[in-house]
Amino acid sequence: MNDVPMNTPDPRDQAAALALRPDLPLGMPYGPPPPPGERYDDDDTIDLRQYWEIIRKRKWTVLAFFAIVVIAVAVGTLLMTPIYRASLTVQIERNEAQVTDIKQVAPTEGSSDTREFYQTQYELLQSRSLAQRVIAQLRLEEHPAFARKPGLLAFLGSGTPDDDRDAQRRKTGYESPVVDRFLKMLTIEPVRNSRLVKVHFDSADAVLATKVVNAVAEAFIALNLERRMDASSYAATFLRERLEQMKARLEDSERSLNDFARAKEIIRVDDKQGSIDSIRLQEFTMALAKAQQERINTEAMYNRMRQVKDQSLPDVLQSPTIQALKESKAKFEAEYQEGIKLFKPGYPKMLQIEAQIADTQSRIDDEVERIRHAIASTYAAAKDKEAMISTQLQLAKSAMLGLQDRSVEYNVLKREADTNRTLYEGLLQRYKEIGVAGGVGLNNIAIVDRAEVPREPFKPNLRLNLLIAAFLGLFGGIAFAFLFEHLDDTIKHSEDVERQLGLALLGVIPYLKNTTAGGADLAFEIVEEPRSSFAEAFRSLRTSLQFSTASGVPKVLMITSASMGEGKSTSALTLAVAFAQTGKNVLLIDADLRKASQHKTLGLPNETGLTNLLAGEAQAVDITVATHVPHLYVMPSGPLPPNPAELLASAKMASLLTLAAEKFDLVIIDGPPVLGLADAPLLGNLAEATVMVVEYGATRKGYAADAIKRLRVARTRLLGVVLTKAEANAGGYGYYQNYYYYEGAADAGRQRLSA
Repeated sequence: MNDVPMNTPDPRDQAAALALRPDLPLGMPYGPPPPPGERYDDDDTIDLRQYWEIIRKRKWTVLAFFAIVVIAVAVGTLLMTPIYRASLTVQIERNEAQVTDIKQVAPTEGSSDTREFYQTQYELLQSRSLAQRVIAQLRLEEHPAFARKPGLLAFLGSGTPDDDRDAQRRKTGYESPVVDRFLKMLTIEPVRNSRLVKVHFDSADAVLATKVVNAVAEAFIALNLERRMDASSYAATFLRERLEQMKARLEDSERSLNDFARAKEIIRVDDKQGSIDSIRLQEFTMALAKAQQERINTEAMYNRMRQVKDQSLPDVLQSPTIQALKESKAKFEAEYQEGIKLFKPGYPKMLQIEAQIADTQSRIDDEVERIRHAIASTYAAAKDKEAMISTQLQLAKSAMLGLQDRSVEYNVLKREADTNRTLYEGLLQRYKEIGVAGGVGLNNIAIVDRAEVPREPFKPNLRLNLLIAAFLGLFGGIAFAFLFEHLDDTIKHSEDVERQLGLALLGVIPYLKNTTAGGADLAFEIVEEPRSSFAEAFRSLRTSLQFSTASGVPKVLMITSASMGEGKSTSALTLAVAFAQTGKNVLLIDADLRKASQHKTLGLPNETGLTNLLAGEAQAVDITVATHVPHLYVMPSGPLPPNPAELLASAKMASLLTLAAEKFDLVIIDGPPVLGLADAPLLGNLAEATVMVVEYGATRKGYAADAIKRLRVARTRLLGVVLTKAEANAGGYGYYQNYYYYEGAADAGRQRLSA
């Protein structure tokens, strides 16, 4: 394949761009981003007009919420009957008083999530079992407030006879309607930012409400203590049985281990560091690798010395002494040339200068010879050192192999003994803890304020309710308006890219709503429909990349995204087609070795590809495939490997990119997503530049920022962001609508002129 020189942007176009925006440096099409870790100054500015615009934009949300709240409160207040509310306050600690500082057995005490623990306690306060216990204690099934209300079937003379109903109640417990009515009157109100819970009971009978709410708290405390005691008793019995079994197994395993070690004469000093033979083997292995590297470096210098002239050696060229002598010689030669104009060569002064020149040249030759001897000596010493270390390494390997043969069964027995010992110690410790904690009758629930008989009805209060409803409706509606406005944490505008991510927006790719095309049809729409908004978007992106650096488009460009499904692969393929249309030879490398897609998109075989090259099973020329688009070539991924990161980090990947940059005008890498994988930072470090693909309205700002942070840590050069799948109101997308209108009007004008 012939080498084609890299096409760079026209200097006249760059001059025109600088004339329009003299403050805009090349490589930043939409202005330079803020420094890392900083944001624009106006981020902290309170703009009241902006808040007012949000309220105006969502005025129907505010009004609807206000009307719903006021009407609902008014209707509910008017329909309510006088109800008394008795209340008490209960304090629930996540753990009881730390008398023993030992874990309890009850499941609620083992919760690692505070929110889950308290939510569980609230649900227990409203459980049916607790309600049945209080109903039985106070005999509420006989109270008129809980009496069964006559229904339609009772008026019609049908239904279950009273005797049968009473028999069923005695057999199955209290009727479900009684419990349901009880739970509807019970209200649990957690006090925000505290460990307190208010328990309310509403009833038309004030005295009954007081009795019930106090009984609920007392029954809840009793049930909590019973649950703890039952759990501790069961756990102690279970652990006692397991301890006896584990003790016998531990004794047998330790006895077998000691007998085997004594028979095979195996002595271990430190289990973590291993034996002395293993330590020596590791040290000699590392020393041999280092010695081999030193020998390779010195051998390369030695071979270079034998192949090139004396003055071309790097050590000679870099020698300060030789450089100083050459400068002196040049000075004498210049002095000689000046003197020859006035004196003859035989003049004493001229003879003296000639002698100085010859002496300087002799000193240069001596220094060069000294450097050559030094290189040869260093090479010989490196070879001797490598040979000695290799000999010692072989001896260490032999000793280690012998120890390993004798330690196979020992390690098996030791692992079994260690496992049994760990299990036994854990069971023994837990058994003793449960024995201590089981005798402590502490509770983590206490009544702070008992309920008193209410003197005034709790509800209704029409005036107060309407006033509260008005305030809550107004401010709640405004809060909902701001919530809906700011809840969407996705990237949708160019300002989001520049302010939140600190990168320039290179282009906006529209979303094609009326197409069911796959990735190939989308990518080749730039060829089949060159006047579409999709094609124009990628041509605009191509232009932005041409001005992204002072030398034009980087020769090795990686396309990546924060996560999957953001249009990364389609963007890479379409961008490659766009550059191929300009006459550049473009190579598209599918480096997503975990979920490759370019071969499926283009309908190419994938039996061999990039992974075969990196594994040393193929050459680059064998896996590079030409497409039906002129000047576009594709290198598929090949079979998906189990270790993509190791392959991409190999030296063969760097060599491949170097070779591709020499053979092609542009190399585009379809990289894997950044988050959760190590592949993209590795490729970003190898590529000359990287473009981040962000899906409009789907990629969260935090995910994109984390991805950019990972790339920057890997010293990746980020050119900017491409916003894909943009809706019509996305930042910059209106340009493509104008483009449609402009092209349509131009076509109509040409048709009229031709007619």
